[in-house]
Parts: sequence; structure tokens; C-alpha cells
Amino acid sequence: MSKADKALLIVDMINNFEFDMGETLAKKTEKIVPHILSLKEHARQNEWPIIYINDHYGLWQADIKNIQQECTNERSKDIITKIAPVDADYFLIKPKHSAFYETALHTLLTELQVRHIIITGIAGNICVLFTANDAYMREYSITIPKDCIASNSDEDNEFALTMMENVLFAEITTEEQIIEK
Repeated sequence: MSKADKALLIVDMINNFEFDMGETLAKKTEKIVPHILSLKEHARQNEWPIIYINDHYGLWQADIKNIQQECTNERSKDIITKIAPVDADYFLIKPKHSAFYETALHTLLTELQVRHIIITGIAGNICVLFTANDAYMREYSITIPKDCIASNSDEDNEFALTMMENVLFAEITTEEQIIEK
């Protein structure tokens, strides 16, 4: 597989964490940020598209700056500062759990000739899982670096990883293993 047919997806990392168990998820998210940033640098070096897909938080204009501002608070500030997209990154908003549902993601990936996606972000057992499911339905090859996703509980995260591997045939790996390939 050529490097050009891969893309890095970063799901819901611009987040306010203002929900039930938000504090727990924020703490788990802090642990995955360095791994995602490492993968992001690897993607940039290999000229893979980096695509952020994020909840819109009621801001339908799809302006990343407004969404970052809306989501920034004491709990999220450090995460957002570290993980925020740069101008070269793509940014899409999503209305529901899957990054594919009612978004331009499939069209963008087709235009970029991407057939293999590496999915990172939160929550592993919801938005990452639903995105992987929709990617599978669209016949993308899927990689999930397990140190680049987080859920409210470790059990939920492990369940999601098991489902993605056994049902969606995703390759479950780590950020380091992707970089070493």
C-alpha cells in the first residue's frame, strides 16, 4: 500500500468535556494526546492528509476557531492547545456520532484517493467505533492505534477495540508500530 492512499482521522478532540463523566474522559484524553501528536507529525512527514472531524457544538458554520473558543474551558484548555489543527489540516463538522454520517468525509477521501484510514480520537466506544463501522461499510481499510483512542471507561474502550478488530476487521496497533512501518 502506498503512503499516499492513507489518511489520519482525528475525531472529536476539540471537546469541552462538559458532560457526564467528562472529567474522566478528559483525563484519559490527556494521555492519548502525545501519541496522536506523534502520529500527526508522522502523517505530515509522509504527506498523508490529516482530517479533523468534530462535533459542531451548535455552531453550524464549521469554523474551527469558533468551535475551539466554544469548547475551551479549564478542563479542555491544555488538550485543545496541544491538539488543535493547523491551517494545512482539513476540518469537518459532524452532526452525529460517525464522522461519515451527513458529512463530506467520504467525498474528501475519494478526492484524495485515500483507501486506508487511521482513526484516532474520542470516545473510542462511541464516535470512533461508529466512524470505523461506517468506514468498513464503505470498504476502507482501517487501522486503530489503541493508544490514540479513549473512552469513559477502560472496559468500554477494550470492548470497542474488540468489536473493531473482530467485526470490522480493523488492524489494532499502536502509534509506535505505525511509525515503525
